Amino acid sequence: MSKLDQEEQEILKAFESGKGKRSKNAVETQRRHKEYAEAMFRKDARINIRLSSKDLRGLRKRALSEGIPYQTLIASVLHKYVEGRLHEQGS
Repeated sequence: MSKLDQEEQEILKAFESGKGKRSKNAVETQRRHKEYAEAMFRKDARINIRLSSKDLRGLRKRALSEGIPYQTLIASVLHKYVEGRLHEQGS
């Protein structure tokens, strides 16, 4: 398990001791977040792209090592790029 920061430790301690309480609007918040997640992961569009054979082999190899289909890996990379969470490594 990864190390928890102080706030996370306090939350875990409250949960384990049974002292944690649901917020007044927990059901509404949970419903809203479920809608967000469903919208984010809905795949409702198709694209066709041409890649070099070398890049496709590399994608398939990486996906195999991650244990996911290569098309899922490609979709994930594109999603992270669009969300601004994919950055080039400095040399």
